[in-house]
Amino acid sequence: MKKSKIFWGYMALALVVYAVVQVLINTEAISYTHQNMLITMCINIMLAVSLHIIIGITGQFSIGHAGFMAVGAYVSAICTMKLGMPFVTGILLGALVAAIAGLLVGVPTLRLKGDYLAIATLGFAEIIRIVFLNIDYVGGAAGMQVTHQSTWTYAFFAVFITILIISNFTNSRHGRACISIREDEIAADAMGINTTYYKVVAFAIGSFFAGVAGAIYAHNFYIIQPTTFGFLKSFDILIFVVLGGLGSLSGSVLAAIFLTAVTTYLQGFPETRMIIYSLVLILVMLYRPTGLLGTKEITDVFKFGKKGGSKA
Repeated sequence: MKKSKIFWGYMALALVVYAVVQVLINTEAISYTHQNMLITMCINIMLAVSLHIIIGITGQFSIGHAGFMAVGAYVSAICTMKLGMPFVTGILLGALVAAIAGLLVGVPTLRLKGDYLAIATLGFAEIIRIVFLNIDYVGGAAGMQVTHQSTWTYAFFAVFITILIISNFTNSRHGRACISIREDEIAADAMGINTTYYKVVAFAIGSFFAGVAGAIYAHNFYIIQPTTFGFLKSFDILIFVVLGGLGSLSGSVLAAIFLTAVTTYLQGFPETRMIIYSLVLILVMLYRPTGLLGTKEITDVFKFGKKGGSKA
């Protein structure tokens, strides 16, 4: 009963945040620049949370997440620009194709571990980028023009659904099976858990929501190019998860918000932007090597504070 109240409390809080921001947008109290920053935050949160289920929950070191984002971006753009489909249909089809790509990659490669898996996923992302680079139908190296259809409403509810599904999956018996694989795969296998099955499932779910993020991204920046989805983009997404804390969903969300804001506000200093950005990351890693929240969730921090207050 208590968990149900907490759940509905978070739901209500999220809807209040959406309503307040939407009112500010409608009254033009929030500029276009800040609207774009909010949508970019939502995209980065989806990417961080979808990679979190692969690395943070299942413990599979993947550095090719930008490849699934690219699949979602290009498939959704083809649906809306070439086939005349509605935006929502484009998002769903882009996400489904990205999930299928995740399955195609996951089945043969997730028997690998550690560095070998990382190299395999990075290779997949580069293959995807090169394929789109050489297809004239989607503009090749010049890129593909896409109409602007992403809004705060689409971005917010995409994030809302992403966090809701991945959080529920993590707290289910399937999520606990994935966590057991992260902690000790040999022991999990000995206990009868189908480790390959759960790794593939986690990979497919992560790929699906990376595809959603790619679709929102494609329809927010007017043009998509293969160079956008290179290995540096995969490392950016990886930084969100590591900085937030491996195993912490709320940590990934906070890190995505923090780094998106830092990047946006430093755009006016192109010469020093990457230096300051790098220094921020180094300082956080020096003083918080486990990430902002480690393996804890933000709710655990609040609980700890309440216990400390009651003792006092």
